[in-house]
Amino acid sequence: MAVTLRFGPADLLRTRFAVSPAFETIAAIRLTAPGESPGHHERWLHAARQRLGGLDLRPVTVLQPRRGYSPDFLAPPPGGPATTIGEDLARIAATPPEQARAEISRALAGTPGASDSELGRSLLGDPAAVLTQLTGLIRNAWHAMVEPVWPRVRALLDADISHQSRRLAEGGLGRLLTELHPTLSWHDGVLTRSRGDDEHRDLRGEGVVLMPSCFKWDQVLVVLDEPWQPTVIYPARGIGALWEPVAGTADAALAKLLGTTRANILSGLTEPASTTAIAYRYALAPATVSQHLTVLRDAGMVAGARHRYEIRYRRTELGDAVVAARAATLTP
Repeated sequence: MAVTLRFGPADLLRTRFAVSPAFETIAAIRLTAPGESPGHHERWLHAARQRLGGLDLRPVTVLQPRRGYSPDFLAPPPGGPATTIGEDLARIAATPPEQARAEISRALAGTPGASDSELGRSLLGDPAAVLTQLTGLIRNAWHAMVEPVWPRVRALLDADISHQSRRLAEGGLGRLLTELHPTLSWHDGVLTRSRGDDEHRDLRGEGVVLMPSCFKWDQVLVVLDEPWQPTVIYPARGIGALWEPVAGTADAALAKLLGTTRANILSGLTEPASTTAIAYRYALAPATVSQHLTVLRDAGMVAGARHRYEIRYRRTELGDAVVAARAATLTP
């Protein structure tokens, strides 16, 4: 199964980059849900939970199923790379209440029993009141979770856009899209995402928004529903090194033992990943990643297993123990 987008000449002229503070906040909230892996954001999430206090994020997390529809109004389409959270919140608050209710109902329908739960019934109540509640919750989550680290996050997103823009200038759109993420490929004017439901769209001059994300770290999203311009949301390049260890912390001690890059790779292997995927996360050459994985494998901390056409690496029990010892000493 795959999602495909066919480009025409006019679409090449309307392809642009954008950043969405609201989407980053929604994606950050999602990482607090049970069963979600924080991936590279473990240290950040530990600190963010402390800042959240007793703030109940379930009214937002229940609307973000692992697979299925999430309401578009919670993160409006970004107007460009300089959109502010204030602008995003104003657009969320201005959503017509009946539209918000329809999108909430659609999202809840994707999770068995969600509509009949106490929380689901409250979200299907007075749409204007629910819209006010959700807008305020996103605002509070931004202040507690994202705003304190926004300069660092924004710098990563801007660096990704600069890098991808150079790729576009040097090799054209085909090269850019081919190298954007391992799940994306480009052939004969068609962009394909190799995972997800079967869906095809002839763009017909609409173009595409390319949106790097920090907190949506584990997969590529393709948004085709209105009011979005067709949008590809992808993990920002170099995300694995975003939370570099601070001197005097357990992370720094692990980095001193293994080397910063190997420590980051080991900590980031929360699920099996290929050399190509790891290279993208840490903005490294695949050959460099291969060398580091060889050292970690020889030390007994990672192991590789073939998955279709690639080798995916995972932590061993020893690797888990090393990372768990580090996590036990995390401080906000």
